[in-house]
Amino acid sequence: MIPLRKRNEIRQRVHTRIRRRMVGTAERPRLNVYRSLNHIYVQVIDDSQGTTLVSASTVAAKLKTGGNVAAAKEIGKLIAERAKEKGITRVVFDRGGYLYHGRIKALADAAREAGLEF
Repeated sequence: MIPLRKRNEIRQRVHTRIRRRMVGTAERPRLNVYRSLNHIYVQVIDDSQGTTLVSASTVAAKLKTGGNVAAAKEIGKLIAERAKEKGITRVVFDRGGYLYHGRIKALADAAREAGLEF
């Protein structure tokens, strides 16, 4: 098994490689995901201005458990609703170097179902 510290370094390298090609614009901002052991955090970012347009997390939503697939689905719905309120319908999905599996996939699917296009 890979040590946790080494695993995070690998994830950060992958994320840097992804971010070389991925840029969020005003028309199509970047939906960024950060996953910790106990929580999940999501931001919609306009990289051209360097601003966060919308954010949501299991901490702010005060969910009892934030480290599971059900919580990720709730946050996916919440971020889509908040983005639609701001007039954002199309985004670029930035999985943050994590595998598109489990909580990340659940969040993405819930955001798509709630109306975000990516």
